[in-house]
Amino acid sequence: MKRFLLVLTILTMVFVSVSFAEGTIEGLEDGVLTVAMECAYAPYNWAQPDDSNGAVPIAGSTLYANGYDVMTAKAICEANGWDLEIKQLDWDSLVPAVQSGVCDAVIAGQSMTTERMEAVDFAGPYLYATIVCLTRNDSAFAGAKGISELKGGTCTSQTGTIWYDVCLPQIPEAKIQMAAESAPAMLMAVASGMVDFVCTDMPTAQAALIAYPELVLLDFAGSGDDFEVSDEEINIGVSVKKGNTALVDKINSVLAGKTADDFNALMAEAIKIQPLGDEE
Repeated sequence: MKRFLLVLTILTMVFVSVSFAEGTIEGLEDGVLTVAMECAYAPYNWAQPDDSNGAVPIAGSTLYANGYDVMTAKAICEANGWDLEIKQLDWDSLVPAVQSGVCDAVIAGQSMTTERMEAVDFAGPYLYATIVCLTRNDSAFAGAKGISELKGGTCTSQTGTIWYDVCLPQIPEAKIQMAAESAPAMLMAVASGMVDFVCTDMPTAQAALIAYPELVLLDFAGSGDDFEVSDEEINIGVSVKKGNTALVDKINSVLAGKTADDFNALMAEAIKIQPLGDEE
């Protein structure tokens, strides 16, 4: 009888262990979702000195992260009962970080492009972005009604984005300058007159107008003379390690019930509370 009970106990322990393993998501064994972002890309994400407006501590720093990406990460964690950890990384380090397991996910305004999908898996979208341009209000391009009217202008955008790689080359005879290393650097380039205009997405542009009132937003939607982009290039998603379908499913279970209006309303909140130029 003792031997029988011992065997039964061992089998029960094995069953519990296997069941636990099957229900555990890679990277979430500790119940903490580690999310990487730049913390320098308002209104998607930024760094601030305190926890006002629901900001979250940045790991290894005395600063706090906030913005649309942080709000999205908090909603995902709250729905799944996870704790949230934010890591600050440079833009070019984000994909390698999720590939190597430095973070569980990247929530940083990434377009869900085919090229990125070869390196990571995506959940989402969690935003649908419109492509626009920014120029100074005293620029010769301030009244442009379509991309053909930007002909010959000097321009730039952030490195590693569809704005720089896909959109700027569509402008006739554009004098494309070296890509900016970050969104703040891109905005500084146009605000200071280093370039005639930059290409970005609507949320970034709307936030920039608050920080730089001398800028003008150029939206060519419906003009028949707009940038040609695919859905994958304007769908913004959450990237995770290739093959981590369990995490993708958990994130999608939160995002699936959201509409474009829900996303835009949350983005409006982020734009409202962004620091005015502090990240530049």
